[in-house]
Amino acid sequence: MTDEQLDAFRVEGLKVRVVRDADPVNDVRGLVVAWDDDHVVIRRPNRKVVKLSRDYLIQPAKEKRPEPE
Repeated sequence: MTDEQLDAFRVEGLKVRVVRDADPVNDVRGLVVAWDDDHVVIRRPNRKVVKLSRDYLIQPAKEKRPEPE
């Protein structure tokens, strides 16, 4: 995920999904708030913030979740 993509999500206020593993229950949904070289900060709907690795798949929440392989 590039800085430009994260900035576009932040500026547009687009809700994103962070896919952490094969279980959809473990997905984090929310708004991109900030990021650095290694982490991204997501504000969840309950207003709590979560700091996650940028290595996870980050996609718009309205897109279909990828199927596990």
